Amino acid sequence: MTPEELQAARDTVIPDVAAGGLSVLFCGINPSLMSGATGHHFARPGNRFWPVLHLSGFTPRQLKPWEQNELLTYGLGITNVVARATARADELSAEEFREGGRLLTAKVERLRPRYLAVVGVTAYRTAFDDRKARIGPQTRTIGETRVWALPNPSGLNAHWTAQTMAEEYARLRAAAQADADTATATA
Repeated sequence: MTPEELQAARDTVIPDVAAGGLSVLFCGINPSLMSGATGHHFARPGNRFWPVLHLSGFTPRQLKPWEQNELLTYGLGITNVVARATARADELSAEEFREGGRLLTAKVERLRPRYLAVVGVTAYRTAFDDRKARIGPQTRTIGETRVWALPNPSGLNAHWTAQTMAEEYARLRAAAQADADTATATA
C-alpha cells in the first residue's frame, strides 16, 4: 500500500462487524489508516489483536483481518469508539471520544452483547468519563451488558506482550463462558 493510498483513507469509516446478542463486542479506539484503506478492523501489520484473540482462546485459529466476519460465528464482533480512520489515536479530540462513548452506549443498548470489551483503557476512561478505570471488569454496565477494559493491541503498546495481553483477554473469555454456561443451566 502506498503512502498516498493510506492518506486517502483518512477519515473513512469502516462498517462494524456486529449483530444482536453477541457474547463479546470488542471495541477498538478508532480505525488506523490501513484499516480505513482495506475496510478491515485491526489491519495494521504490527497490531496484535488477531494473534491475541487466538492465543486467548476466543478463536480456534488466528484469523486474518479480511476474515473478520468469521468472528460472528463465534459470537464475537468489532466496533470502534470513534468511527473515523486516523494515522494515530492522538489525532482524536476528547470531545470525539465522549461523543463516541454516547454513540457506543446507544449501539450496545440496541445490540445487547453480554460484554463490551474496550481495547484501550485510556480510550475507555475518556469515552466514559471514568478516570480511575483499570484493565479488567468495570463496575459500569450498559443495560445488562457488562463492560471490560482490555489492553490496546497496538504494536505501539510496549507495556504489554502478546502473551500478557492474551492472559487478560482469556480472563474475559472465561467470564463470558461462565455467563453463557449459567444462562444455559437456568434456561
